[in-house]
Amino acid sequence: MESPQTCCEQGHQNLEAMKAGMFLRKVKSHSWKRQRHYKLQEDCKTIGYKSSWAINSSSTFSISDVEVVREGHQSEALLSVADEFPAVRCFTLVFRGRRGNLDLVADSAKEAQAWIQGIRALMENMENMDESTKLDQWISDWFLKADLNKDGRINFKEAKKLLKMMNVDMNEEHACCLFMMADKSESGTLEDQEFVEFYKMLTERTEVLDLFQDYSSDGQSLSQCDLEEFLREEQLEGEGSYEHALQLIDRYEPSDTARMNHMMSVDGLLMYLTSPEGSIFNPERQDLFQDMSQSLAHYYISSSHNTYLMEDQLKGPSSVEAYIQALKRGCRCVEVDCWNGSNGEPVVYHGHTLTSKILLKDVITTIANYAFKASEYPLIVSIENHCSIEQQEVMARYFRDILGDMLLTNTVDGVSSELPSPEALKRKILLKGKKIENESENPTGEVSDEDEAAEMNKDSPPTNGKKSKQNLCKELSDLMFCKSVHFHSFEHSRTSAKPNEMSSFSESKARKYSKEAGSDFVLHNTRQLTRVYPSGMRTDSSNYCPVDMWNMGCQIVALNFQSAGMEMDLNDGLFTQNGCSGYILKPEILCKRERLFDPENPKERDGYHPLLFYVKVISGQQLPKVKQKEWSIVDPLVRVEIYGVPLDQAKQETKYIDNNGFNPHWNETLQFTIHTPELALVRFVVEDYDKASRNDFIGQYTIPFTNIQPGYRHVHLLSKDGTSIHPSSIYVHIKITEL
Repeated sequence: MESPQTCCEQGHQNLEAMKAGMFLRKVKSHSWKRQRHYKLQEDCKTIGYKSSWAINSSSTFSISDVEVVREGHQSEALLSVADEFPAVRCFTLVFRGRRGNLDLVADSAKEAQAWIQGIRALMENMENMDESTKLDQWISDWFLKADLNKDGRINFKEAKKLLKMMNVDMNEEHACCLFMMADKSESGTLEDQEFVEFYKMLTERTEVLDLFQDYSSDGQSLSQCDLEEFLREEQLEGEGSYEHALQLIDRYEPSDTARMNHMMSVDGLLMYLTSPEGSIFNPERQDLFQDMSQSLAHYYISSSHNTYLMEDQLKGPSSVEAYIQALKRGCRCVEVDCWNGSNGEPVVYHGHTLTSKILLKDVITTIANYAFKASEYPLIVSIENHCSIEQQEVMARYFRDILGDMLLTNTVDGVSSELPSPEALKRKILLKGKKIENESENPTGEVSDEDEAAEMNKDSPPTNGKKSKQNLCKELSDLMFCKSVHFHSFEHSRTSAKPNEMSSFSESKARKYSKEAGSDFVLHNTRQLTRVYPSGMRTDSSNYCPVDMWNMGCQIVALNFQSAGMEMDLNDGLFTQNGCSGYILKPEILCKRERLFDPENPKERDGYHPLLFYVKVISGQQLPKVKQKEWSIVDPLVRVEIYGVPLDQAKQETKYIDNNGFNPHWNETLQFTIHTPELALVRFVVEDYDKASRNDFIGQYTIPFTNIQPGYRHVHLLSKDGTSIHPSSIYVHIKITEL
């Protein structure tokens, strides 16, 4: 093994090589390969790159945006140039959110390793930082941006420019006063540590100071008893608040002296309030906390539609990367549309469109590699099969050979009166598709509703007025755990459906049934799995609101994961709890067969207890700029949106604050009545008010109502892509009472 010394030296050499910069080939496809100059910036947290021909324009990305570094030919683009560039020279940077991968080729294996090891070391470094170091890091990033002449100090003119960059509109006198107070050395400039002081004075949280003063017996600090009182009165913590107060002091108080004396300073209180424990999301629901031993029909299952598509439904690219992205996000039902390909190789793409094609065997290999990285619970692969008997035999062989023991096969006779549980099916892959009715009949299968390709072409009438039949191959049919069936009626399903039979509904059909026969639909979903998919008209890959379907107890509500927006925010919001397992136990009202719940009439349920929900929107912290124009500063407003049963759907917003994205104060209370708390989701949206056009999106956070912690809380905002935009947040006070 290498000695620590040589390890350190190697690490140092890697960083030096990256700082010196080098040419790497950026690869997008077999024919698109361009030289770019990549260089690690002085802050050791940003990588700058530019084209060989660009003289003064360059772009950057942050190391903290990189999720993982893959070595070798581990992407479609690098596989396409495998014969030209050996694996030892190739690597891929995978980014968080929906940003595309960066595929690179170095001139030698040694250079490739310098970047691979160097970036991994820097990523590890950043992950191991605690909150206060992260904040200092964030501040020193701003320092580097502000230090325009790169002399390691900032004069008042540079400081004013920086305030604009940071979204602060401050009068010159106030800024000058703070600047002079921070300039301890009286040099007329701020050096690194002085700038940190300047920043901290600038961001002083008066509203937290007021709260601190309210509970501090001596006005200087919070004793363990003071803090206990705050936890009981405001955060509504019951038993154990006294012990918890001491834990919080140990965890968040930065001053050693205060900690030893079991005291908390205002800095400690702020550290607690901005920590995960002080956030609006109840940390006890972060990890797996639900019973996972009930029938699959009792869970919402995170589900993706046309998983292979990266963009739109008509001409965009298909890619195995789209499966990786969905599976990494905890998706537990992916879709594979199989068509006959050349050389006897089945392909996956959106039939009858110009979307590009990928090989089925590559898709199955990707699924095998990533199925259980984010969650151990079962993965359902929904198969739309348009292949000939010959290519279906190839499909069956691939599923068996590539998935091996992960594939659940021995269930044809074994399905009892109800579906097995997620717990019983851990690390198993279940196939869902058409099955041969029974051995004696002809091996054909009805095209079920969910054949979206059929639906897209439904304007062309069937040739003989009959439903089209398709020949099925027994080997493939036998591998199907869930059988796709045509939906006749709720009555028919109740009397004759087997638990492993599953119907698919387009969003409009599902909506129609929910309006006409809500409680029948709910009852159906206590026993059978239901899949809902977007209308064929949504060629731009837009999404429908999943909440309407969840209200009915539909489990597999398939969305276009590649399309950011409110609908995916709701999906992420629901599935972020319970260990991101991709399975959420439905509320009891949707699982009980004796007493039926109708989402259209929530007042008629047993145990109807509506709640009043008060949100006092107090302030915002360091909201990101929307327009990159140097002089534009946001005018932020906060909207609180409730999604749930129709009676609960509501939106209210604060007024907007002029020119302040840095520390806007609203101090407005919004009030809602929640009739069915178990089904409600709350979405906080921050927008930049614009009187001439649509408001610009700044950030959002979505949370199931039942996961909300009362009291003084921070709501940590996420970008459009669902990734963190630390340290942007809004500070609220939450109160929930019975009506």
